[in-house]
Amino acid sequence: MKRREFLALTAACLTAPVWANVVRRPLKILILGGTGFIGPHQVETALGRGHEVTIFNRGKSAPEMFPQIETLLGDRKDDLKALKGRKWDAVIDNSGFVPRWVKDSAELLKPNVGHYVYISSISAYADNSKVDQDESAEVIQLENPEVDANTPKNYGGMKVLSENYVKASFGERSTLIRSGLVVGPGDPTDRFTYWPVRVFRGGRVLAPGTPKDPIQCIDVRDLARWTILAVEQQHYGTYNVTGPYHQLTMGQFLETVKETVNSNAELVWVDWDFLSKNEVSPWTDLPLWVPPDSEMRGFVRKDVSKAIKAGLTFRPMSETVQDSLAWYRSLDGKELKTGLSPQREKSLLQKWQG
Repeated sequence: MKRREFLALTAACLTAPVWANVVRRPLKILILGGTGFIGPHQVETALGRGHEVTIFNRGKSAPEMFPQIETLLGDRKDDLKALKGRKWDAVIDNSGFVPRWVKDSAELLKPNVGHYVYISSISAYADNSKVDQDESAEVIQLENPEVDANTPKNYGGMKVLSENYVKASFGERSTLIRSGLVVGPGDPTDRFTYWPVRVFRGGRVLAPGTPKDPIQCIDVRDLARWTILAVEQQHYGTYNVTGPYHQLTMGQFLETVKETVNSNAELVWVDWDFLSKNEVSPWTDLPLWVPPDSEMRGFVRKDVSKAIKAGLTFRPMSETVQDSLAWYRSLDGKELKTGLSPQREKSLLQKWQG
């Protein structure tokens, strides 16, 4: 992502909720990553709050994005030399995909950094058939703690192992952010963007399940804002960070999309039994949605009350929808990575309606 594109995406933040607390003092913040999806929003939020930001990465992804801040070059895999002997008030780890990387950085930074914030995932939980789980719920334990293949099967367990390495080095000076599905402008997965784009195109839209089925997600800018707040106010511990405040349903969401993009699309609700028999996959073919009676139903019903009490806020869903669509339309016809193709959706609807 080019810096010009990023600045255009974040312009909408001017209408986001403003937190009025005066910064106690400017902090020195290190961000491991900084130029992917989440990191740039954290950088901009921190700079806007008067903090001094340093980013550490390989210099391969949008190296021109932040010319005004210090960039340290290295590699999480085997080159942390640029971090040695440096001091920061806090580090935010967005790029800790492999536990060994997190272990190495946490051990290296322990003597000279006051606070370690690790971006984990709600995929860490062992039993997603349970709804309304808080941060005390059981987490996954990998059979092989040496695994470093970041596959869907290993993802949650690798996040847990990484959390453990952070706690081993930083103890009570650590914050573990178990984020839900992170969405918004710039999302490289299109797991949210599919719906604004599809509804904007109009016609008959295959809507999964029923309008009452629950969903959860969080705008990347709200996640970034709360991450910086957690640094400023030293919110140590583990937090589920997804949203919104109330239980959002698929019906409410799609009606918001229709209204926001001014679409006359017709929502055709198709039940899970039909979708399953026709090999339609929740979450990938139909993003955001999981069947409410499936073993994954708890994935979209996590308890976020702890983070809300610690200042987590959410912008209107309409803003996320509008900005995601505007971002996608700026890409000149980029093919969506997720969701049903037009041909497959048409075929399914014809079959469903006889």
